[in-house]
This record gives sequence, C-alpha cells and structure tokens, in this order.
Amino acid sequence: MRTKSIEQSIRDTDEPEHRLKKNLGALDLVVFGVGVTIGGGLFVLTGVAAKQYAGPAIALSFVIAAVACGLAALCYAELASSVPVAGSAYTFSYATIGEIVAWIIGWDLMLEFIVGAAAVAGGWSGYLANVLDGTPLEIPASVASASDGAINLPAGLLVLALTAVLVIGIKLSSRVNQVAVAIKVAVALLFVVAGLFFVKSSNLSPFIPDSAPAQGSGGIKQPLVEVLFGLEPLTYGWGGIVTGAAVVFFAFIGFDVVATTAEETKNPKKDMPIGILGSLAVCTALYVTVSLVLTGMQDYRKIDPTDPAPLSTAFTNIGHDGIANVIAFGAAVGIIVVVMILLLGQSRVAFAMARDGLLPGVFARVHPSYRTPYVVTITVGVLVAVLAAFTSIDVLAELVNVGTLFAFILVSLGVLFLRRSRPDLERSFRVPLVPVVPIVAALICFYLMLNLAVETWLRFFVWMLIGLVVYFAYGRRHSRLGRTATQPTEPSEPSEPSEPSEPTEPTAPH
Repeated sequence: MRTKSIEQSIRDTDEPEHRLKKNLGALDLVVFGVGVTIGGGLFVLTGVAAKQYAGPAIALSFVIAAVACGLAALCYAELASSVPVAGSAYTFSYATIGEIVAWIIGWDLMLEFIVGAAAVAGGWSGYLANVLDGTPLEIPASVASASDGAINLPAGLLVLALTAVLVIGIKLSSRVNQVAVAIKVAVALLFVVAGLFFVKSSNLSPFIPDSAPAQGSGGIKQPLVEVLFGLEPLTYGWGGIVTGAAVVFFAFIGFDVVATTAEETKNPKKDMPIGILGSLAVCTALYVTVSLVLTGMQDYRKIDPTDPAPLSTAFTNIGHDGIANVIAFGAAVGIIVVVMILLLGQSRVAFAMARDGLLPGVFARVHPSYRTPYVVTITVGVLVAVLAAFTSIDVLAELVNVGTLFAFILVSLGVLFLRRSRPDLERSFRVPLVPVVPIVAALICFYLMLNLAVETWLRFFVWMLIGLVVYFAYGRRHSRLGRTATQPTEPSEPSEPSEPSEPTEPTAPH
C-alpha cells in the first residue's frame, strides 16, 4: 500500500534517460481525444448494438454511456492536471491509493489499450475490404478476416506500420492524427447530412421497442446482473438500453488516452482539462446524431450484426453506392488513428510502470534521437499485430469495456483519496460537488459493468489473477519505491547530468 509522492513522480520525469519531449498543446489533445474516440464504436458497433440491444433507442444508450464518461472525465481532468506524468490512471492510483492498486489498474489499462487496439484494427480491415471490393486490389477472403479466414493480414500490417510512426515521434503522430481526424469527422457529418433525406419516421417508431426474450443469451453469455438477481434474459426496453450502453461504452474509451500524454504536454495544468472534456463533448454529439440517422434510414431489425461497415451499407441498401464508398473510405482512414493512439496510450502506461521498476527496466528506455519509449512501443506493436491478425472484434469489444469501466471507478475514487491526503496540492481544475460526483461516477460505471456478460467477467478475473501473479513474482521485489523504502542509507546510482529544471516542492509525508 506504499504510495509514490506526486513530487517524486514529477522529479522522475526529469531524469535524462527517461525524459520525454514536450510537444503537445490543448488543440493537439482535443484532436487526439476525438481521433481515438471516433472509430470502431461509431463505424462498427453502432449497427450491432441497435440490432441486438436497443433498436432506435441506441441513441439513449450513447447518452447514458456519455454521462458515465463525463463524470469520470471530470475526475480524470483533476488528476491529470495535478499529476502531469505519463501513465494516466496508473500514475494517479500510485499517488493516491497505493502500489498494489496502481499495479492492478496498470495491468487493467494494458487490457484496455492492447485489446482495444487489436479490436479496432480488425474493424478497420472490414471497411478497407468494402472500399477495395470489386477492384484489382480486392483482398482475398482467406486473409481479410480472422473469423471467416485464416488471418486478418491487413489489420496486422496496419499495426506494424503505426508502430513505426510512434517510434519516430509524438509530433509526427499528432500531425498524422490531425489529418485523419479531419477526414473522419467530415465523413460522419456527411453521413448525418445526407442520411437525413432518407430518414423514415416509421423506422424510429416505436423508439423504445418492447422488451423481448433474448436470443441465445443464457448461461455465461447473459449479463451478470441477470444472474445475480435471477432476472429473465431480455433485450430491448430499458434493460436493452442499459445493456447497449455497456456495450457501446467501447466507443468512449478514447478520451482517457489523453491523460497518458500528460508528460508530453507543454502546459498540462491548463491543457489537460480542455483536451479531455472537449474531446468527449464533440464525440458525444456525433454518436447521438449518427445513431439516430442510421436507425432512421433502415429498420433496425434488418441490420446485419455481422456487417463490419453498417454506415456505408445503409447507403448501399438505398442505391447510393457513391456515398457509401466515400463513407467506407473515410471510415477506413479515420479508424487508423484510433489504433495509433491506443498503441500510444499503452506504450506510455507500460513506460511509466517500467520506470517505477514494476516492469523490466528495458521497457523504460527512451530513443536517444526521437525521445520516445521505443523498446516498449515496438514490443506492444508486435503483440497487438499478432492479436489483431488472429482475433475478431466481437470477441474483444466487451473485454475492453469491463477493463475501462474498472479503471474509471478507481480514478473516480482516486479524487477522493487525493483530496483527503493532499488538500494542499495545487489544482488548476477541480471536480465540482465532491464527494457526490466521484461517487456517482463510480456507481454508474459499476452498474454498467454488471450489464456485461458473465463470460466477460470471467475473462477479466483471469487477466487480473495473472496480473497479481506477475506483481508478486516480479514487480513487488523490483519496485524502485520499495527498494528506496527498505534501503534508505544506500547512495543512489550516479546519473548523467540533466538540464536545469524548475525547483519542486519537498516531498510530503504519507
């Protein structure tokens, strides 16, 4: 339960061998947030969730998920502006609750970012196949999908290419992201504006379909809340809306990645809250409008849940192949940066954990020229490429959601811990109505977790158990904080001279 002081966390960022380059401003952060959030959730999962869970009321599912994210985003904004260090929720937990909780959340974030990147890369491959279908560059079915063929080759190659971009530098990553974000936001707006002309009121009525027995969702496939309280498996109605919110939560995983770049932000105390809250607001508006237009253009009962490109298919079904192709192309370009930023987030979390000694120190190495954590970036990239090439998105999406919601709960509680342990800490952004907002955020996220399938929970517990084994076998014994506490009299190893930095406050007792 040892905690790492905020002052020590900030001092660690100035070590020459671990120092990252500060290149990002408020606009970069907003674009990063929009870039990673608008992707697989909008272009792939919207149709699935409407068909299987909520019907036209999937728009309400997005609103519920956005409220949960918004409350958690307030907590992220306070912690990210107070603790401007790479690692996001991992770093926040280390400074507020303790090392074991920090490890758990860091291990959990690995699940979120690695599995999320692989899932979105698989969804991107589906849109790319739509774009190239019928052309000389058409992708053979045997290498186009992990579920229908032997391997998803485009997804694996995409991840490897983006890994190279991330190694070269954060600024290049930001520029690539800005171009791709402009394209995919334009495509989303095109879908909304053009689709409005084909919306039929009959498709939106009833807006909330009557509850019906769920098909094939018994046993470990039914939501945990139904098992705990003996509820009958249902779809649609209020239960379907909430379950849909838990599923489409995958669409909002991006904004917390903004917090992982705090150490590379020029003015984190000011820019972090703008980046986190601004990107969430833009994305919520797009999700709600796109979902309303999609279910208005076609009967939700006729949406194919296995369709990897439901937005372009909606225009194909009404005979507008030109618009469908533009949307498919824009979605394919736009989803690319989602994968890139999830890889970025994972590499920064693992970098922070390695710098603290909880993972092997080789993962904390920074490239001498590019000043990026290149060893961990390459390692993560290869792992995600393999996962993306051999796994399908429907298997991965719910597993990402349970990990993300768990991280949000710990971040929300972290605000309460830090307010109590460090009331003197300067906070450029403060969560309003504490402790009400953090507690409500944690409760809503936990309720959404209960609406995920039992099998998702089982996979999550197995992953957490593996993480605890790794921590007690390696992390606990190699922790820099632990070694400092048990060997206070040993001189520290000499380090290379660093550039002068601003003086920091003395470490507070804890």
